[in-house]
Amino acid sequence: MATVVEQGEVKRPKLRLSGHELKVLVEAVKAAEEFKPSQHAKRVVFAKHGVIGTDSDRVLTAIFYDVMKRMGILDKMIREIIGVHPLILDPWLRAALRVAIDLLKFYRLSSGTRRRLQWSVAEMLSSKTHPFVGMYYWQLVPEIEKFEYKPKSVEEELEFKYMLPAWFIKRMRDLLGPDEAERLFKALNTRLPLSVRVNTLKATVEEVVEHLRREGKNPIVSERVPVVVKFEGPYNFDRSRLYREGKIIIQEEAAAAASIMLDPKPGETVVDMCAAPGGKTTHLAELMKNQGRIYAFDIDDARIKRMKMLLKRMGIKIVTIYKEDAGKAPDILGEEVADKVLLDAPCTSTGTIMKNPELRWRVREDGLEEIVREQRRLLEAAVRLLKPGGRLLYTTCSLLPEENEENVRWLLKRHPELRVVELRGPYDPSPWLKGAMRAWPHRHGTIGFFYALLEKVEKK
Repeated sequence: MATVVEQGEVKRPKLRLSGHELKVLVEAVKAAEEFKPSQHAKRVVFAKHGVIGTDSDRVLTAIFYDVMKRMGILDKMIREIIGVHPLILDPWLRAALRVAIDLLKFYRLSSGTRRRLQWSVAEMLSSKTHPFVGMYYWQLVPEIEKFEYKPKSVEEELEFKYMLPAWFIKRMRDLLGPDEAERLFKALNTRLPLSVRVNTLKATVEEVVEHLRREGKNPIVSERVPVVVKFEGPYNFDRSRLYREGKIIIQEEAAAAASIMLDPKPGETVVDMCAAPGGKTTHLAELMKNQGRIYAFDIDDARIKRMKMLLKRMGIKIVTIYKEDAGKAPDILGEEVADKVLLDAPCTSTGTIMKNPELRWRVREDGLEEIVREQRRLLEAAVRLLKPGGRLLYTTCSLLPEENEENVRWLLKRHPELRVVELRGPYDPSPWLKGAMRAWPHRHGTIGFFYALLEKVEKK
């Protein structure tokens, strides 16, 4: 199997890849730029070339995810080698250079693989683009082999070590201190076990655990969120009776905790503002025992389609879907109509880096201000929806205070009728906002998550 060569590490057996396998890798990396998530892009390309289920699948998948995780480092190397930003290159050339640098600098290649990496991929580029592009790539391969990347700061050294952007590393070191930040960086490069939530309308936790045991798994029930079961993959959900019958849903522990904190009751009116693909929506309905009304807002057609299938499979009957901007929800439903509001806001998703390998390089610090503006716009709409005495749960899967504690403080200043309801678990209190809570990858073994529960004070 392919093995990464870390700095100072004893060299491992040489990697051997055919010309066909190398071409598939380049095509998959290019496809990952064109449509998300990268896992889907990989599956489409691997299926097209008959790789799925073969001996090549596991090795090529490991290399593909290495490229996704190292993308920012690889692009820095490309820029130093050729002197221009990789984003101005032809997409095929950019993908080929990313694969070539990853293989040449982080793996030991057999002589045949090295030769095919130069000649077969150059031939591919000539046929896909222009012979000059193939020739240019061919000439660059020896330059890549000679190149040595030298980090220029502590942050760049850690960026290289942990495959995380330097700006993010600096922010987390400032936030948590160097020692705890490094524990976080290690956690963000750790593979989480599979996590499923039991649909209590159709099954019990005990039933699901017993079924998974019969399938040869070693399921563990979460101590923090008792309807969540974790186990090691792989697992074919498409062939799983539990999944097909709507008895389980794929959901991380920290995400499943949100609906429990909001605590919707049977018969209440609930608005889920950014609902698709429906993980939290279905959980809200389960907690309401399928009694009451949930209004679910989203604007993404594909995600809404998935939500509709999920609601049907899980037997949920109390959800009305609006393909609308959630900021318009008060104009559509009216003001002060909801007993409970869930706003799981669009965010940088920095707490989910271990689940989405390419995300670490897609998030830009200079785009944060625009994201915060959108979150605050939705928070204002959420307050308008809430009845006096009603509760709003604001959550993100971001680790950045600007998207979390700072947004809540901003909202409290604008709305004196709101108060923070103290959350006492299952995760750690936020050190930056009394009453709020955070789940941390390195402390809790789940994705990073922020929670703030707000109540609109009853009018006197």
